[in-house]
Amino acid sequence: MTPPLSRRALLSSGGALAASAFLPASLAAPAEGRKAAGTGSAKLDFRLLPLKLTHAWTLSRNTSTEKRNGLLTLSAEGVTGYGEAAANVRYGQSFESAEKAFARVAKAVEGLSPWEHLAWLERAEKEAGIDSEVVAALDMALWDWKGKKLGTPVHRLLGIPTGRMAVTTYSIGIDTADAMKAKVKEATAYPHLKVKVGLPDDEANVAAIRSVTDKPIRVDANEGWKSAEEAIRKIAWLKTMGIEFVEQPLPSSMNAETRKVKAVAGLPLVADESVLHPSDVAALAGTFDGINVKLAKCGGLTRAYEMAALGRALGFKLMLGCMIESSLGIAAAVAVAPLYDWLDLDGNLLISNDPFKGLSIQDGVWALPSGPGLGVVPV
Repeated sequence: MTPPLSRRALLSSGGALAASAFLPASLAAPAEGRKAAGTGSAKLDFRLLPLKLTHAWTLSRNTSTEKRNGLLTLSAEGVTGYGEAAANVRYGQSFESAEKAFARVAKAVEGLSPWEHLAWLERAEKEAGIDSEVVAALDMALWDWKGKKLGTPVHRLLGIPTGRMAVTTYSIGIDTADAMKAKVKEATAYPHLKVKVGLPDDEANVAAIRSVTDKPIRVDANEGWKSAEEAIRKIAWLKTMGIEFVEQPLPSSMNAETRKVKAVAGLPLVADESVLHPSDVAALAGTFDGINVKLAKCGGLTRAYEMAALGRALGFKLMLGCMIESSLGIAAAVAVAPLYDWLDLDGNLLISNDPFKGLSIQDGVWALPSGPGLGVVPV
């Protein structure tokens, strides 16, 4: 699964390796002097994809009841591919900023055949700025288009192994203790839980949840603790609650303090806001035990494939997460999910108006879709 690259070679590169070092053959550019299959450029479109949350979604930094995602469509040669842009306010993104980024990206890729995948991706990354979610949507749409054109699921094009899908967690947003206990009961079908923390009432909330379940629990502070001392104290208490690991205990600007936390924590620490792109991974060695990769952060499943290889070569535990997304965005993550140790792919399970269908989950385990492309279709 991991290319034979040494830890020394990876670290000496600063993590900024050429994309071709990790990409599957199905993504490679055509040999010089040979045309890719298909010559026509694609038609692109971008529109609002509103999602309604079943419950108010509260993190350490904000609360929301709906998400304004974007739907990107790519049509060429009689086939349409779909991608989802899940903007996140944490990174300065919004649907409006995504619209502007899409306009720049669409102009930059004019005239390219959809078979020239890496050229699309590189031009999109150059033009999108902070809106990595637009690059992710474009990458999803390219893979969906390619899979449909070839009549093959994306996971097969990528050579993803079958039979090794980890159990996904089901997320419990911050609420009153009683409301969080009620949410746990609603999550009966899911064997692993992830609990949002990062506010003064963390202990009361986690204790309330633990009082009604003995399921494995992971917690995500979302940069909510503001000092190493606070994080160390909270993690010591969480350890008594049987917590498996802690995501992003401190702000991403405090990685030096996070090293102090890691030295005494006694629980694995997983980077989320501290790791966005493949170029961020190597610098986190010694600061975190694992990395949480999200397609909307890194720019799509192509980069998530790379980050899995790079992260494992550097000795990190690998987690694949998501934003609040429809089954379209989750399907793209599921396509590369078997490369990861831990999964938090539940964004579509938290909404009440999923506009796509085709994904299947049982006992917390996603099935790799059998249909072509990403395997989901509009409702």
